[in-house]
Amino acid sequence: MLPLKEMAEELASHFPKKHPQGNTPMFPPEGEVALMFLKPYTGLSDDGLVEMLNGSLHMQMFCGVLIDPSRPIKDGKIVSAIRNRLAPALDIVKQQGVLYGKWKSLLNDKDLCMSDATCYESHLRYPTDIKLMWECCQWLHALLHKISREMGERLSRSKYNDIAKDRLAYAKQRKPKKSATRRMQHRLLGLLGKIISQWNSLCRQYAPLISLTAEQQKRIMAIKEVYRQQTDHFNKKEVKHRIVSIDRPYIRPIVRGKENKRVEFGAKVNNIQIDGISFIEHHSFEAFNEGTRLKQCVEYQQSLTGVPVTRIGMDTIYANNENRKYCTENSITTNFVRKGPRPKDEPAEISSARRIIGNLRATVMEGSFGNQKQHYGVGRIAARNRRSETLQLFFGIHMANAATLAARQLAAELKAKEKKRA
Repeated sequence: MLPLKEMAEELASHFPKKHPQGNTPMFPPEGEVALMFLKPYTGLSDDGLVEMLNGSLHMQMFCGVLIDPSRPIKDGKIVSAIRNRLAPALDIVKQQGVLYGKWKSLLNDKDLCMSDATCYESHLRYPTDIKLMWECCQWLHALLHKISREMGERLSRSKYNDIAKDRLAYAKQRKPKKSATRRMQHRLLGLLGKIISQWNSLCRQYAPLISLTAEQQKRIMAIKEVYRQQTDHFNKKEVKHRIVSIDRPYIRPIVRGKENKRVEFGAKVNNIQIDGISFIEHHSFEAFNEGTRLKQCVEYQQSLTGVPVTRIGMDTIYANNENRKYCTENSITTNFVRKGPRPKDEPAEISSARRIIGNLRATVMEGSFGNQKQHYGVGRIAARNRRSETLQLFFGIHMANAATLAARQLAAELKAKEKKRA
């Protein structure tokens, strides 16, 4: 069901021939890809996955490795190391081509293109301006304190302790007033600006002696950008590409307009679906208008299947004039609500087809999103960088696809056995 060997060949350049210590790698290339599928299938943490792998012979066979019970894997970071090595080499288009090649004989209705966008949220506390600025102040103040002690410098004075007490009192309020929120924003902006100024002064004085990791440097840059954005926001200026987490500064607020969740934080993905199986057409951590991507969806499905698209099932956001014109020119039946009065000579089959396609999109496609998020680890993705998050998103979606196809195949086999008995 999963073309592990073919997928591993696409990622071959990132598989080490030898371990850094000189040993051969524990997992074969296809075993490392299998491990990435096991992560969303089991829903376990990295340590939990390693523990289950140590005790399950079936999982070991799936990953192409045999673990001696007297010498189990003890390092839970092995999963993270494999993920971080494979993530830069992941080419979603090529890998989906490999997967479709394996699954195409099991798929029907290849002329029907269904598409919709959703947000696969990141594992992130709900960001507010107060929380974000206080996290910046806390982290940079701790670093400033540490480096100052190492350099033998006295820590410069600030109102950090006073503001920390007031911020805690503010956080304990059930529903703070707008005036209290704005006052706290003003005080945190002042504190953050002062700490940044003190850090810059220390760096100018001891630049050759201060050694920071790449992660620390990245976070300092993010904090400075947060300070600039929050200053503009406090002064009621427009802020673009707004940072909501200093840990993952690539995440943006995605306004979805839902009743229970107006804003989501994570990757926005435009999926196409072929016979209930989802493929990623476009993904981004920046917000985008999926309604402009109808033509790209059709072209991508046709390049994937080699079958011309004759029917489309999409949300009303795709039903703009340009997309309607494109569908008319290419003789594509859509589920879009017709503009103007219905022609008297319109065949009843077209109205029926529109209704059926619309129902399919609303049930099968929306249901697949819920299935992926609830059961295959893409509801709240826990990752530390953009590439790793994209990798987990990719394997989560296609693990859900593989499980769907396996269930169909099992149902077909059971039905065939019942027919034989009858």
